[in-house]
Amino acid sequence: MYTALVLLLLATLASAQSAKPRARDLGVPFDGTPGRLNAITDVAGVEVGLVTLIEGDGAVQVGKGPVRTGVTAILPRGKASTDPVMAGWFSLNGNGEMTGTTWIKEGGFLEGPVFITNTHSVGTVRDASIEWGLKHGAQLQPWSLPVVAETWDGVLNDINGFHVKPEHVFAALDGAKGGPVAEGNVGGGTGMICYQFKCGTGTASRTIDTPAGRYTVGVLVQANHGVRSQLRVAGVPVGAELPLTPPRRGGGDDDHELGSIIIVIATDAPLLPHQLDRIARRASLGLARTGAISGNGSGDIFIAFSTANANAAGARDVASVQMLANDRISAVFEATVQATEEAIVNALIAGETMKGPDGQVIEALPHNTLKALLKKYGR
Repeated sequence: MYTALVLLLLATLASAQSAKPRARDLGVPFDGTPGRLNAITDVAGVEVGLVTLIEGDGAVQVGKGPVRTGVTAILPRGKASTDPVMAGWFSLNGNGEMTGTTWIKEGGFLEGPVFITNTHSVGTVRDASIEWGLKHGAQLQPWSLPVVAETWDGVLNDINGFHVKPEHVFAALDGAKGGPVAEGNVGGGTGMICYQFKCGTGTASRTIDTPAGRYTVGVLVQANHGVRSQLRVAGVPVGAELPLTPPRRGGGDDDHELGSIIIVIATDAPLLPHQLDRIARRASLGLARTGAISGNGSGDIFIAFSTANANAAGARDVASVQMLANDRISAVFEATVQATEEAIVNALIAGETMKGPDGQVIEALPHNTLKALLKKYGR
């Protein structure tokens, strides 16, 4: 049943995504120059796999549904390569989880994909990723420390039903590809809510020219954060203009955030792990541009990796690597901030109204209203 459902949803999403408007299509102004796809896959070699699980209606029956969840896999060099990438990470607020990060901090390399799912499926995804790696010869050591991050989709999903299964992780990995990336109610973002609108998965990219060369920065987010009053789009106080009345589930009252966001940053700029820590921290500024304050209940955790310096992890004695000079790194900081902001807004724009348990409905951000507000504020 699940296999057929997954295949149907993947086919439907692939055909629908091309017609779905993105933030720029609605006239939202952003700084910087996007890549060809305006997606994390603009960084050469990066592949993304998404499995979306939607089934059932009515009251929650634990283990049966309703199901509104999934899993996202980001493969830094694609399925064809097991070559680790240099990486860094940052926790802006730690009410969340991203496994495998202590080894990234210690060793400086990301040795496999980055996965994003719901809070209670982290263990399943972690174990399944190891199993997939063993079957495909992708495990580099006798041990494995997968990177799996989460946000909580318990408003719309039977999160205690553990509906993400190993076969869904396998499907996300086997189906990972370059090219356009589906957004909104897809993958791990299927049941997610941000600023108390339906939200989910979003992506964006920037190309930058420096004296050292042309580089690309790509970002993918799983957005499940913020309260309505905070939301700003291109500087416009959208949340204040569209207050949540009456208050409802899906992020708490306006002074009590119960959400999270995972941000994955990819680049082809030659950066070392300590520099990638700095890149990961800059995602905070892109998040803040959309109004977030990273409240006490939020798990805001970011990871950055560079596809440059191939084969550095496999050197037996001395590895020769390149490093972008610190005097040139500010351009990458700026691109990260810009792409993070746009990826979050793209997740909002792509989100579609979703009905969850007991008739609970989380509405999408109305596109026409947003356009009118942008015009009102001269944006």
